[in-house]
Amino acid sequence: MDHQNASETPANSVAGKYSRRAAYIGAAIVIAGGLAIGGTHFDFTHSDAGEVQQAQQAPQVTVERPTRKKLIEWDEYTGRFRAVDSVEVRARVSGYLQEVDFRDGQFVEQGALLFKIDPRPFQAELDAARADVKARESALANAQKEYARGKELVRRGTISKATQDNRLAALQEAQAGLEAAKAHVETARLNLEFSEVRAPVSGRISDNYVSRGNLINGGAQGGTLLTTIVSTNPIYFEFNMSEADHLKYLRLHQQGDRSVTGGDDTRVSLRLLDESGFVHDGKMSFIDNRIAPSTGTLRARATFDNADDSFAPGMFARIKVPGSAEYNALLIPDSAVQTDQTDKFVWVVDENDVVKRREVTLGPKDNEKRIVRTGLAPDDEVVVKGTQFVSADMTVEPQPTRTAQLEQAAH
Repeated sequence: MDHQNASETPANSVAGKYSRRAAYIGAAIVIAGGLAIGGTHFDFTHSDAGEVQQAQQAPQVTVERPTRKKLIEWDEYTGRFRAVDSVEVRARVSGYLQEVDFRDGQFVEQGALLFKIDPRPFQAELDAARADVKARESALANAQKEYARGKELVRRGTISKATQDNRLAALQEAQAGLEAAKAHVETARLNLEFSEVRAPVSGRISDNYVSRGNLINGGAQGGTLLTTIVSTNPIYFEFNMSEADHLKYLRLHQQGDRSVTGGDDTRVSLRLLDESGFVHDGKMSFIDNRIAPSTGTLRARATFDNADDSFAPGMFARIKVPGSAEYNALLIPDSAVQTDQTDKFVWVVDENDVVKRREVTLGPKDNEKRIVRTGLAPDDEVVVKGTQFVSADMTVEPQPTRTAQLEQAAH
């Protein structure tokens, strides 16, 4: 009956081979012990005993066929967040710091008042400049009248042409003086405006570096640093890719695949250090125009939404970018991969239950499995457990994984 059941099991099934082998080994054990029936002891040939010994010594290993899955290969990089806008708030005029009008670390809108420098000296300067304009206007009006009278006097011969030329020069000087006075008014007005230091961009502000009451310096040559502001939404994530990766993406682009890293709006995802999955979605927004000679890497940047303030400039994270077009891949458990110096290989059991070594070319991991680019066929039976007990050309007793058993039962 056992031989009949074994013959009914599909010849190419791992579970079928296991059933035939179990029946054979069971019979062999009984035969090897010497079965006595009716007081008669059965003797067997030396060849039968050798086959029994070989069957008993065959180690059990767990085998599994590669999983076929349609996927995209992803490349991972480590990088840092960087603010889109980062501003050092400095004084543009000198004076005593009178007010600090924000809370340390708060979010401020563009144009919000941050610091106030004592405005009285600047107001006085503005008033003086305006008074000077009025004096210049009066002087110009008088010069215009003198020049107009001089024209008639020259015609009558009362004054010389040289005197009239002097009056013209006085008129032009008065006009220039008025323009200078007006420019002085504008400068004084700006200085008074700069006494109120306002937020140049919207973002999160740091603390105040200078307390009220201190004398601060201003000017284009580097005023006193008062605080800093960084924008928070959206936010950049910068990372460096190797020259080899850059060339890989370039070749894929040249082949017509526009979904990989390098094109604008390429979709990417990111995870923080305390997260297990890549749950934050963004898009590529920039790739530098040269490779850094000192590191051999290329700077790249992605943009992410940060409405909930999950990301802060300077924070580390891992980014996942598409490294291939979508294709049908073969995957095996990563534990099945063996290493021989620089070579990667797996143990494969053939139709005669003999172990064979297969050199493989590997891709990245997909969850707990490893992508195999070359070296395996979809129907190969790969040793996934018990690899430490096998060697090339060894006869083994393959056992299917629990998943393979369930699939066999379903069929």
